[in-house]
Amino acid sequence: MNGAADFERYVGIDYSGAQTPVSSRKGLRVFMAAAGAVPSEVHPPPSQRKYWTRRGVAEWLAEQLLTPQPTLVGIDHGFSFPLQYFQQHGVPLDWTAFLEDFHRHWPTDLDSVYVDFVRDGTFGNGAERSGDARWRRLTEVRARAAKSVFHFDVQGSVAKSTHSGLPWLLHLRRSLAGRIHFWPFDGWVIPPGRSAVVEVYPSLWSRSFPTEGRDKDQHDAYSVALWMQRTDQKGRTPRIPAAAADGARSGDGRDRRLDSRRRLAPPHPRGAPAANAEGPCAQTPAASPGDSIA
Repeated sequence: MNGAADFERYVGIDYSGAQTPVSSRKGLRVFMAAAGAVPSEVHPPPSQRKYWTRRGVAEWLAEQLLTPQPTLVGIDHGFSFPLQYFQQHGVPLDWTAFLEDFHRHWPTDLDSVYVDFVRDGTFGNGAERSGDARWRRLTEVRARAAKSVFHFDVQGSVAKSTHSGLPWLLHLRRSLAGRIHFWPFDGWVIPPGRSAVVEVYPSLWSRSFPTEGRDKDQHDAYSVALWMQRTDQKGRTPRIPAAAADGARSGDGRDRRLDSRRRLAPPHPRGAPAANAEGPCAQTPAASPGDSIA
């Protein structure tokens, strides 16, 4: 513990990969909390659409992350793929390069494109960048019940959310270059005063809080924002768990994690130990029983 909070705002997003980027989706929910305040739902700007769209969420996030308030954003979809994907397709072990390569094959940010259109070959070239539903990241293996990011068309699947959400991470990375920290791909330690975007797994925390009339999607987003806020405000600094990653290298030669934790919201990652292992199968320090394992 260091007893100090690193962020002033906390945003929880329960994602949806259904339909197109401009489709109004009931399952796409956003909650935000300031330090010490109860998370409240953020509704989309007034329009003919009742609910958020994926494009709308990305544009709103870009605006919010331009403000000087350090903000921790947790998004409920995969931020990367299992190591087998990189080996199978010869994709560089670099997160930005991965996002760019994925976007060239899966242009799921185009207004008229469903994820299934790319799967079917109508748009893009998904066949050249597909994966096996048996491939899982290290954290998914540890979590046992967690599904692969390539496991489509089953209850609890994160495949569509992931395949529709990755291009918007690239959008944020390009539009906010150098202003936000994508954890852990930009390093385990977040610079002071910097906003951060992380992958989260709402099921870790949603049962810990009463629903108070919220539906499941609302409650998942609420729980993410509240858990991150409370944990950061307490100044808690969990150690990076052993399931955190398979390794990758960034352009500056430092280790990065591409086969990353499936949905970890690091509440206070600046105190985490730096990665010091070499190679694509590097492991991080072991987690204690109290660490959050997705």
